[in-house]
Amino acid sequence: MSGIEIERKFLVRKGDAYKSAAFSSSRIKQGYIPAQGATVRIRVRDKQGFLTIKGKSYNGGMSRYEFEKEITPDEAENLLKLCQGGLIDKTRYLVKVGSHVFEVDEFYGENQGLVMAEVELKDENEEYEKPSFVGLEVTGDHRFYNSHLLTHPFSEWKDTLPEEYR
Repeated sequence: MSGIEIERKFLVRKGDAYKSAAFSSSRIKQGYIPAQGATVRIRVRDKQGFLTIKGKSYNGGMSRYEFEKEITPDEAENLLKLCQGGLIDKTRYLVKVGSHVFEVDEFYGENQGLVMAEVELKDENEEYEKPSFVGLEVTGDHRFYNSHLLTHPFSEWKDTLPEEYR
């Protein structure tokens, strides 16, 4: 898959309403290989491997070029060894709301307590229905990029957010 990725990100309010609304969940382990001008991500999702390259964000962080290719689990595990700064560990829940699917990520380790939701859109102005558990929009806020959470984990700055999001 390749093309322009358009997504909006939100913080999820305390509670587990997203879990009971989810039609699917999977465990994700991912890391990043240093690159200039792009983000190179290696991901293992359940028993599948993926290589993803993302360009710089534009339009307030809502859009960017994304290339993703499935690789073997063995390739992914070997590439994860090349990643720097540790790994992101999270569970992703898929929640259908109207005609969209929200991906809700619950983080572990040093990012424990952070729960974010994102929705992919076909157009930057596309309308969508927000579920009740979705709160503050953080699209374009670099603190919430997974690659940034490796070097500046949520545990270090969570107190800067309102109580309902930590």
